[in-house]
Amino acid sequence: MEPFHKSWLPAAAAGGAAGLVNGFFGGGGGMVLVPLLMSRCGLERRKAFACSVAIIFPLCALSAVIYYSRGNLDLLAALPYLAGGLIGGLIGGKLFKKVSVTWLKRVFALLILYGAWTSLTG
Repeated sequence: MEPFHKSWLPAAAAGGAAGLVNGFFGGGGGMVLVPLLMSRCGLERRKAFACSVAIIFPLCALSAVIYYSRGNLDLLAALPYLAGGLIGGLIGGKLFKKVSVTWLKRVFALLILYGAWTSLTG
């Protein structure tokens, strides 16, 4: 297995940016992380998506613990979303290799635009 970065600094900076966004907004770190993994760390797009998921998982878990400890997380309210998310993650992971990089780029761009739109209008 080859390293995906030439130094730890770009990788740590990318992870730091993702963690900051994830902690501040309660999600969205992957939207920052994927472009950074590609541009600053030299990963090709498919590997950047996969690494982003592996990096975001512990960041989300940490954010959830912090939100819970401060009384801002209702676990019972979150359970149905967690169940759906687990199923969606399983399906998405299985489809990942079958979807062309072109379509991954398009869907990712639409997701970012959707997030921006709902942030501005909601």
